[in-house]
Amino acid sequence: MFKLSYSPYTLQNKYVFRIAGNARSSTPLMLVRISFDNICGYGEASMPPRYGESHQTAAEFLSKVDLSRFKDPFDLESILGYVDSISPGNPAVKAAIDIALHDLIGKMTGLPVRSYFGLSAVPMKTCKTIGIDTPDMIAKKVQEAAEFPFLKIKLGDDNDEEIIRVVRENSDQPLYIDANQGWKTGEIALEKIEWLKEENVEFIEQPLPAEQLDDLSWLVARSPLPIVGDEGIQRFSDVRTASEFYHGINIKLMKSTGLREAYKMAQTAKMMGLKVMFGCMAETSCAIGALAQLGQLADWLDLDGNLGVTNDPFSAHTVKNGTVYLNELPGIGLKEPDWDQITKI
Repeated sequence: MFKLSYSPYTLQNKYVFRIAGNARSSTPLMLVRISFDNICGYGEASMPPRYGESHQTAAEFLSKVDLSRFKDPFDLESILGYVDSISPGNPAVKAAIDIALHDLIGKMTGLPVRSYFGLSAVPMKTCKTIGIDTPDMIAKKVQEAAEFPFLKIKLGDDNDEEIIRVVRENSDQPLYIDANQGWKTGEIALEKIEWLKEENVEFIEQPLPAEQLDDLSWLVARSPLPIVGDEGIQRFSDVRTASEFYHGINIKLMKSTGLREAYKMAQTAKMMGLKVMFGCMAETSCAIGALAQLGQLADWLDLDGNLGVTNDPFSAHTVKNGTVYLNELPGIGLKEPDWDQITKI
């Protein structure tokens, strides 16, 4: 019989995290545990306030979840279809349930979740994200990230040129650029992209507001660098028209409602000729470890959300020199946590 437990948690950042129009020093989480036959699976919802979920909304949603109607943990389509139908929205807390269920069935079979999806463990290069900050702090963060093969640089305020100058004074690493919808017209975005093309940039993530579809369509036809949709790509239904506005999509568990839908999004995007990026919020090793199980499907990885926090209660895969190495543990790869201790914090 299923048993669902959950507990609020606050994840603390090592540094204040700033993007265009937003800054925070911590992130509210909801940690989830689902047990069946004395085997436990773990999940989490990471809920940056700008996306509308909170400890309160997550608790309200979870109080409505009744898993007792299901007898087979392997019937994920039925279970997760039911969870999704409880109410609209709430993608992060739905992802927490999805992650915990995948972790559970992995442990029940003794296999890593990647095997469930027919994938293997390959070393995966991830970027390190550098948020908007003062020149001195950007220089410090870039120097600390010297071992990573790529840097992801947040732009979109009025100091883009200064940020890139400081980065290039301290590093020659290839860059992923994320404007977080900060450039307001197609013409401005194209001018920025043509400049960034000379700075060893791999792609541009969400250069324009997601609702400016005409501008995005105009830009995607002209950009000399790939355009990747993030805020403009939330769930599977968005993939259908993604190629009209983007060259690739950024899939995050907290947007997609979990591994089940993230896998479908990635496979469909690849069939459509779109590039696939896996990204994250500020998260623990639980959610990062879960998405890393699908890492073989990605062209680009931004799975550093657990590397810039100070109180990660979980432990999963290792990262060496910016490369993710999955372990052989069943489920999502977590070392068994002390749930009672975590939920007391």
